[in-house]
Amino acid sequence: MSTATYTVTGMTCGHCVSSVTEEVEQIAGVTGVEVDLPSGRVTVTSDAPLDDAQVKDAVEEAGYQLKA
Repeated sequence: MSTATYTVTGMTCGHCVSSVTEEVEQIAGVTGVEVDLPSGRVTVTSDAPLDDAQVKDAVEEAGYQLKA
């Protein structure tokens, strides 16, 4: 199992959290997504290490940005 933490900018409400969670959960191998709204921290657990580009694409599909 692998865990990675990302920071997402632009989330302001529960709907934002849901959107990001739904998109990231669609990445193959993802087993869990936890989003902390105040900090923007997104913790992703998966069967194997994820390609950061896939996570970036999923977050952008939800309408937000990964903090560099």
